[in-house]
Parts: sequence; C-alpha cells; structure tokens
Amino acid sequence: MAQSAVNFAVQLHSQGYRLTPQRQLILEVVRRADDHLTPEDVYRQVHRQNPAISRATIYRTLDFLCEMRLIHALYWGGQMYYEIADDRPHHHLVCRACGGMIECEHNLLQMLFAVVEKKHHFTIDMDHMALFGLCQQCRNSGKKSRKS
Repeated sequence: MAQSAVNFAVQLHSQGYRLTPQRQLILEVVRRADDHLTPEDVYRQVHRQNPAISRATIYRTLDFLCEMRLIHALYWGGQMYYEIADDRPHHHLVCRACGGMIECEHNLLQMLFAVVEKKHHFTIDMDHMALFGLCQQCRNSGKKSRKS
C-alpha cells in the first residue's frame, strides 16, 4: 500500500527536510497515478493544479524525491518513468519488444540478492529494480528485443 502524506512528512523530517507544498503536490500526483508517469505527465498534472510551479522545480523535486526514496524511477526506452515508493519492495520485468511491464515480487529476487551479498561482500539496499527481456507473448511470437 502506498504511503500517506503524513508518512511522507515524517520520512522527510527524519532526514532533516520539510514536506513543502510543491513536494506534497508532486508526491500526490505520483501517488494517485494508476501507472508509471513520465516527468512531462507529472508536469502537466501539477501545472493544472498550480501553474506557478515550474518545469525545472518539478524535475529537481522528482530527483530529490528519488534520493529520499519516496518515489522510484525507471529508465526505459530513452524515457524516465516514476512511481510512488511502496511500503514493500517490488521489482519490474520489462519487455524490450512490446514495452510491457510486469510486477515481480521481491521474494523471487531475495535469493539472488543473498548470493551476490555472500559472494561479493556487498550489501544490496535496493528495493526497486527492473529486469529487461522478452515477455512470454513476444517470445512466443518470435519478436526481437528493441535496444533501450
């Protein structure tokens, strides 16, 4: 389940930051989305509600919110996509042929993370990752991967 505005404020405050009105509006736009949003999608929706917020502010805020782990970014096909950070880790399988995304549960990748941590003595703190390949439908139809 996605975080509430109160949780956003608490998380930012615990790291020494405030939940400004601009940050709150951008977080709410991303949180309410049914799908991943591009920066332009965020800009259009925020601009409708508050035309005074500039495109540069939105881009900087999206980067900041990623650093704070309140939203996740996924780069695919030359475009950045954003979604709200969930209270549970999850990952995506992204088809290079059709562009479809399938959510992949964290427990499926935990074994891989454990092996990497053991072999390389490297602690993985990532709770959102994308794996690229071909979905079953594209694989069965003989489609080839597009380059990302």
